[in-house]
Amino acid sequence: MLSRGALRAHLLAARLAGVVATSREVSLRSYRLFAARDPRVLIGLDPEWTWGQRDLVELMADKCGVSADPACTSGLDVIDPDRTLDGLDAFADRIGAAARRSAPVLIGTGHPHRLLGFYAALADALSSAGCAVLTPAHGHCVDITTRFGLRTYNLGYVRGVALVREPGAPSTGRETGAHTHSPLPVRTALAAAAEAGGPLPELVIGDHGWVCGAGQLGFEAIGLADTNDPALFVGEAEGVVSAVVPLDDAVRSDYYRPLTRYVLNRACLSQ
Repeated sequence: MLSRGALRAHLLAARLAGVVATSREVSLRSYRLFAARDPRVLIGLDPEWTWGQRDLVELMADKCGVSADPACTSGLDVIDPDRTLDGLDAFADRIGAAARRSAPVLIGTGHPHRLLGFYAALADALSSAGCAVLTPAHGHCVDITTRFGLRTYNLGYVRGVALVREPGAPSTGRETGAHTHSPLPVRTALAAAAEAGGPLPELVIGDHGWVCGAGQLGFEAIGLADTNDPALFVGEAEGVVSAVVPLDDAVRSDYYRPLTRYVLNRACLSQ
């Protein structure tokens, strides 16, 4: 089993934690937009509490380990690797609990180019454990507002992991899809599952809008988040999201493989 110490060293070496590529300026901009309840940053969450920028800086310092100093306005963000490890432990415990009861799960990502392999390994392991890995609304269209205007995407699945693709993109089961923070794909998937009479997921696994969108609708949701994604951590603080792992969500895809091994080992799903 990959030890906690060995994984901690990997997190720092791969810059998944420690000094990460996300800048303080980018994170602070996200906190300002979240405080203003900009839907691009809420990504499906409807916060119950009032969150000012100072509140968000304090929350992210507690949850991620970024600087709590409001006068720190430039440079690179820092994620405490021990907080990442604690998040992975909670994340794995939720997956292990779902596996033990053979719960249906839904897995989706807005970072397919980076995180598809991580989630696909979870899907394979959960399926082998007897969980139904759901694929509702396959091929459905989803209209998402982007910085380029309204764009239509197609919802698809690769190895049990949901993602969106631009229309006309090939779909051989190998290609990845588009980057998105939108909660609309998970809403589309959950609505299709309900209209078909189920089953509905007992656990939703993913990032961005997949986690916040599902959690806001009352589904248990867990995921990964960077320091410029305050919505997931607010959701966790308010009890809408069950577990969040703070890390850089855009490094090389192979850098996440040790995390996969660690999670599957802790969840007793190693193959």
